[in-house]
Parts: sequence; structure tokens; C-alpha cells
Amino acid sequence: MILYPAIDLKDGNAVRLLRGDMDKSTVFNTDPAAQAMAFVAQGCEWLHLVDLNGAFEGEPVNAAPVEAILEQTNVPAQLGGGIRDMATIERWLRKGLARVILGTVAVENPGLVRAAAKAFPGQIAVGIDARDGRVATKGWAEETNVLVTDLARSFEDAGVAAIIYTDINRDGAMQGPNIKATAALAQAVSIPVIASGGVSSLADLIALRDCGAALDGAISGRALYDGAIDFAQALEALSA
Repeated sequence: MILYPAIDLKDGNAVRLLRGDMDKSTVFNTDPAAQAMAFVAQGCEWLHLVDLNGAFEGEPVNAAPVEAILEQTNVPAQLGGGIRDMATIERWLRKGLARVILGTVAVENPGLVRAAAKAFPGQIAVGIDARDGRVATKGWAEETNVLVTDLARSFEDAGVAAIIYTDINRDGAMQGPNIKATAALAQAVSIPVIASGGVSSLADLIALRDCGAALDGAISGRALYDGAIDFAQALEALSA
């Protein structure tokens, strides 16, 4: 399992939100590239980046800090938030992103996901963010009647590299991930699943590792910033 440290970008800063509420953000670093470098220095294998403003506005907003991170680090990075057309996907991949995460368009324009996955094998992931088992879009502001498992299964033959599953009610709340739902999703599809939302301790990571489903990795943000998870211990546990 890979530990993906999260760098969520709002107004140019590295922040964490509470349950996806843009009005409940905590700034952890005003220099996101420096934060990325710190994670790399601790041994991270990947970086997970989110353009929070972009997710709401439907187009990239925090391009400058993302580009700075790509220029200053040497580990692969994945980015989600406001990426809703092929031109934007192509532009980010040219700039050095290893993987683009498509969330809202996975619901609203699944054909784009399929076309992008075909054009860029191994570089397109689907972000599925959910409340109570139903998918939310547009920066988690709009809820749909689409079930998580139904959406994931619809991309089984599309060639997407991964599904990033976030339980919104757990995100930033430091209350632990939704292990049952994450494991159920991973068992329902053949696409690699990355767990997100609520990963707040080493015990949470171990529980995900041992959940009975083969997860690709887990994303953590606040717990790494607060020091609730020791990076070295986490890497050792996930490599076991």
C-alpha cells in the first residue's frame, strides 16, 4: 500500500477542510511547494494534490502552486479539482503530472473519462466522493442519486488507473476512515482503489492494510500535518 500525503490547495495555500466545507479551512503552509518537499524528504512515493477552488469553479485555479510542486519535486503526483475537459487533461500531463483525477465529469460526462483513459493509459484516475454511499460532485457541493459502486463498476472496462474513494463525512474530521465501505468498493471492482477521508492514525492505516481487500493506497492530510501519523512508521507498516 502506498501512503499518499495530501496537499489541498485553497487560495494558493496548503490547507485542510473539515468535511469538505470551504468555510472551515485550516492553513497549514503558505508555501505548498515547500510542504511537498518536506513530504518528499520524509520518503513519500507519491503526492496527492487537490485544487479546491478549481473543484468549485470548474476550472484550474491553483495552477501556480501545482506547477511549483512539479518543478521542485521528483516523485509522481496526481491532481484533482476543476479538470473537466480534454484540453486541461492534456495540459497538466504535459506539465509533468503523473496522473489526473476526474471527479465531477465522471458523473456528468463519463465519455470524457473513457476517452482520456484510452488516450493516456495509466494516467487517468476517477475520484468518487460520497456521502452515505451516494456520489457528490462540484467540490462536494452537489449530491446525486448515483451509488458509489454503480459509478465505479461503470468504468470497469475503461482502463482507468485507479479509483480514489473519499467518504466526505470522515474527511478532515480525524475520526477514522470508512473501512467497511472502502473494502466493499475494492471487492466490487477490479480497478485499484485508494482510500481517502478520515485517515488519522497509524492504526487507521493498518486497519486499511488489513481490511480484507487489496487497496492500492491511502491518502492522509491533517494527521500528517499535525504529527498524529509518523511518516516513517507509516511507511514501515504499509510495506509489511
